[in-house]
Amino acid sequence: MTYLAISVTETPSAEDLALIGGRLTAFNEADVGPADRRPLAVVVRDEAGAIVAGTSGYTAWGWLYVQWLWVAEEQRGSGLAGRMLAAAEAEARTRGCHGAYIDTFSPVALKTYQRAGYAPFGALEDFPKGRTRTFLQKRL
Repeated sequence: MTYLAISVTETPSAEDLALIGGRLTAFNEADVGPADRRPLAVVVRDEAGAIVAGTSGYTAWGWLYVQWLWVAEEQRGSGLAGRMLAAAEAEARTRGCHGAYIDTFSPVALKTYQRAGYAPFGALEDFPKGRTRTFLQKRL
């Protein structure tokens, strides 16, 4: 039997992460085809040029994933989150995407995403403790 050493670290090297990511990407592409993964961000600036809201994610395999969505406190409640989602979705459509997904453990954000047409498809209880992380999707 070949010797294998398993190690656990909270400080992996950039090279190790790149190798693991590259190998998984190669496996997935051989299995289902190229992901055509491309970053996508929506940035909102005020008149002084300061960022007051933004989203960040990517498109891959025909889906938009909204990883982060943030709105400055003074801008909340103005519909800005919905407008940013609409802008990201429009760009995703031009990239050929047919769906979008997002997750949250914020009850306020959950209502915002549902107002924007996202429907829950899964949940993790106590993620974080006392909250539920909800996963939502939307057909584009």
